[in-house]
Amino acid sequence: MSHPPPPSTTTYTTIPISAGDVISRSLQNFTSSFSILRPWPELFTSGSFTRPDSFATALTQLRANFHYFRVNYLIIISACGALSLIGSPVSLLIFSSVLSLWLLLYFFREDPLVLWGYDVSDRLVLIGLILVSVLGVWLSESDWNLVWGVLIGFLVCAAHAFLRNSDGLLVADEEAALVGSGYVSGSYGALSASGDGGGQFIK
Repeated sequence: MSHPPPPSTTTYTTIPISAGDVISRSLQNFTSSFSILRPWPELFTSGSFTRPDSFATALTQLRANFHYFRVNYLIIISACGALSLIGSPVSLLIFSSVLSLWLLLYFFREDPLVLWGYDVSDRLVLIGLILVSVLGVWLSESDWNLVWGVLIGFLVCAAHAFLRNSDGLLVADEEAALVGSGYVSGSYGALSASGDGGGQFIK
């Protein structure tokens, strides 16, 4: 009697690779993520904004939109943070460097990080990135400008996700493959990999 195959899970490579190769693969994953960048006019499609009729609907709509437009939202929040530092080149450089570390070492990394022959756990990577972020904010000449810029960007995205009707958002098969690969997070639960072809809808 045959058993159904187990659900796909994110797995690391079995053979440790150098830190340079880890970053190179993370950069490749980051570049691939732009294949699911939604067309900007789609964010403001006429007639697509409605006020949720219940708290449960609002939460579902927030989760679905944050997942569907996550690359667009990331660009908006990053742009707001960068614009808040436009008058301080040093702070802008620090912000760009810290953001790059988060993207390459945390969000788009799918391999174990090995430094000087020792495996660096994900928890240690996260703690290190938090410390670097705190240090970067402390060294920045415009720390509160950055906080307000990122906060404004997040609030703009949250307001859009709250009001944008998520019914009928089509998920292409290419994105389902990215979700299954592990470096496009499926943690919100709005998407799932599908093998029946043709894409699927967020409901």
